[in-house]
Amino acid sequence: METVQQLQPQKKTIYLPYFVIFVGYLVFGFSENIKGPAIPRIQADFAIDELQIGTLLAFNSLGFLLACSFTGVLTSKYGIKLASILAFGTMVLSGVLIYISNNYLFFSASYFLMYIGNGLLEIALAILAARVFTKNTGFMMNLSHFFYGLSSTAAPIMAAGLMGVNMFGNELGWRGMYFLMLALCIIPLIPAIYSKFPKDSAAVEEKIPLKVFLKDRAAWLITLILSLGVIAELSIAGWLVNFLEKSYHWSSTSSSVMLSVFFLCFMLGRLLLGFVTDKIGFMTSLIIFSAVAGVATIVATILGPAAIWLYAVAGFGIAPIYPTVMALLAKRYPNGIDAAISVTVTLMGIAVVIGNFLIGAIIDGSKDWFASIYGNEIGVVRGFQMGFIFIGVCALLCSIFSLYLHGYLSKRNEMM
Repeated sequence: METVQQLQPQKKTIYLPYFVIFVGYLVFGFSENIKGPAIPRIQADFAIDELQIGTLLAFNSLGFLLACSFTGVLTSKYGIKLASILAFGTMVLSGVLIYISNNYLFFSASYFLMYIGNGLLEIALAILAARVFTKNTGFMMNLSHFFYGLSSTAAPIMAAGLMGVNMFGNELGWRGMYFLMLALCIIPLIPAIYSKFPKDSAAVEEKIPLKVFLKDRAAWLITLILSLGVIAELSIAGWLVNFLEKSYHWSSTSSSVMLSVFFLCFMLGRLLLGFVTDKIGFMTSLIIFSAVAGVATIVATILGPAAIWLYAVAGFGIAPIYPTVMALLAKRYPNGIDAAISVTVTLMGIAVVIGNFLIGAIIDGSKDWFASIYGNEIGVVRGFQMGFIFIGVCALLCSIFSLYLHGYLSKRNEMM
């Protein structure tokens, strides 16, 4: 009888954290990638231009950055459980506030809160995954992010569909869609409350000091690689629907389907390439797949509508970058993973803020310049094309810096 009683909490301890990680990434994917179909409607409702959209995304990324800056400390002081509960709860609350927002200022504040929840969730899930996935780290990291890709694939179509649903005599719209999708965070919130998460196994004296981490050139290169990869990933997710609707006059449904195809390849990349990552190594994977993403994005942009399918190929290449970098951090800094992830993702957040603003500025500035010469219709097309070429260049730079890091680690016999 005593043995059975001892086994029951052990099973609970083992399985609930896995559930929280996998379902957490599932709802995380929904929260981040429903914005594609929603942005044109938000833009129309509040009468804002592309530069203002880029500024909005950049400003809200500051919320993400703010959360990243304190989640590591929060986790160290009060535990990963509290951080996880706070993350999911913040997401649910932001959905309610977005739903009742009736002006741009209130909406911006509510959206900012959602990004704070995203930042909390990003760090909390990454730290939890690093503590739980101690074996086959590359594969397990990619598997957990597969769930992010799965929800990201469905998110644009679900978002577009939900916005047109009539409920109680009124169209649900983008506000109601955000409310319903963010309410899904209640699903992992409940097991997070009852889970017993693994604690940091490293003793205080064994932990890598933050100063040592910041002096490590490899740490800065890893941060740069992650930042460039995430800018490419989030930018395609955020701008593709707008690009297809305004430049090529695709319908909302067709544009959302194309974004879902991008995320379908993104999802398959994370499901299938985890095996490849463990076989050929973290660095080789980053070099190859980020290069594929960059080339595919640039070629798709230059060739136009006939080559739109290459954005899906780009999704396949972008997919392994984030989980592979997280696996690299877990292997390289096992005794300082909380600090390593917090600092890396915080700095990545700064880069994403800059990237969002730059892309909005490039699209808006290029659109105006080309419009003054060739007319408004050509101006819109060329503006978005210049923005997407910049996205492709970010992915190519990710590959180039991965190659440099490969050489740096090889010289020091620290390859992973």
